[in-house]
Amino acid sequence: MAAPATPEFLAALVDALGADCVQVGDAVPARHHTDWSGTAPVAPAALVRPRSTEAVSALLSLCHAHRVPVVPQGGLTGLAGAAVPSAGCVALSLDRMNAVEVLDARAATLTVQAGATVQAVQDAALAAGLQFGVDFGARGSAQVGGAIATNAGGNGVLQHGMMREQVLGLEVVLADGSVLPMLRPMLKNNTGYDLKQCFIGAEGTLGVVTRAVLRLRPLPAARATALVALPDFDAAQGLLARLQARFPGALSAFELMWRDFVAASLAWQNLREPFDAAHPFVALVDVGGQDEAMLRDALEAVLGDAMAAGEAIDAAIAQSQAQARALWKIREATAELPAHMHPPINFDVSLPLADIGRFADACREALAARWPGHHSLFFGHVGDGNLHLSTDAATVDGEEAAVEALVYAQVAAFGGSVSAEHGIGLHKKPYLSASRTPAELAAMRAIKRALDPLNLMNPGKVFDL
Repeated sequence: MAAPATPEFLAALVDALGADCVQVGDAVPARHHTDWSGTAPVAPAALVRPRSTEAVSALLSLCHAHRVPVVPQGGLTGLAGAAVPSAGCVALSLDRMNAVEVLDARAATLTVQAGATVQAVQDAALAAGLQFGVDFGARGSAQVGGAIATNAGGNGVLQHGMMREQVLGLEVVLADGSVLPMLRPMLKNNTGYDLKQCFIGAEGTLGVVTRAVLRLRPLPAARATALVALPDFDAAQGLLARLQARFPGALSAFELMWRDFVAASLAWQNLREPFDAAHPFVALVDVGGQDEAMLRDALEAVLGDAMAAGEAIDAAIAQSQAQARALWKIREATAELPAHMHPPINFDVSLPLADIGRFADACREALAARWPGHHSLFFGHVGDGNLHLSTDAATVDGEEAAVEALVYAQVAAFGGSVSAEHGIGLHKKPYLSASRTPAELAAMRAIKRALDPLNLMNPGKVFDL
């Protein structure tokens, strides 16, 4: 099975790929020792930065022959520890393979190398009058390959789906160096097993994504943004259904914030209270359309109906892009978490939509029973079932493991998922069984053994063999 890199292997690696593509030992930059997850850094034996799929194939073939493990790394913005090296491994960065190769505006497809950033894809799409369906805060650093490997979500999922729904084709290099050329830009391709799906969300444990054909979307000519005050979670669910019925396929965001999150956001960023009074919930709503004035009028009418039905208490519709950005600033307080929590204990879970409110109440009560002074914030995309929870470790005596066990037990009780969009990596591996049955885990291990029998691809991540 896997063995640490030896001096003989490292010499062969430099000889095969060239000294300009390989850094060894102390020459490996510290940023490649870990990712944004906060996992303790581990220095890889080498860092390889190839320029082509052929070079990636040569690397994996050599590692396979010498039984050396490989840890693929994207932009290192992951929060689950999937890109953290293991001792004696080769870290593989595709940052030099960053070309946006072909954009077909009529077919609304884009072929891109895996090392390109998500923002580079977004910018290329916008230049062609189109948009890319996935967006999140780390867009400028996160790479396409990493977004595919973690099946990234973020903003836009409610309208366009996760990263999986944006992928039409992939090029993948397997553990033994063989290449799967699956770059087929068709929506319909019903020819047996859809192999590309095995690698989306697999966190680099089955192979390395080197290129992708991505699906692009029409760019709406107009957008309307509103902040809505709500009395309770049931009202939020009713408003969501009302908006989806009025704007089918055009509701791009429904970001729900509990009062604890809103209060923290306003205090941390020195923002004014958005309404005359504090309310239990507020929802940030974005809809797209073709005419700005007509879109605002339609949104105003829907919100008026919601207020008459008791689903909304108050609402503010942005009258300009500047006002829209100001409303979004309340939701974007997540960037302030590391500065104001010591440190934050972050959760990224998904649940059946009808259960999210009860789940949040159950978590809050369970946390308060054990740590009466806990400071926790609840917020999330919610429209796609995704809830985020952040607890200040300083208010729970630093007992991060105990908080995780408590929250994930609630996730299991409600039949939810321990990871909505950040993957499993190292951090959530102990809790994967809360969301996967033994039969499912056995099937996943069988796929891993079939495609990577020597357990060389990102070993120890997601689950153990």
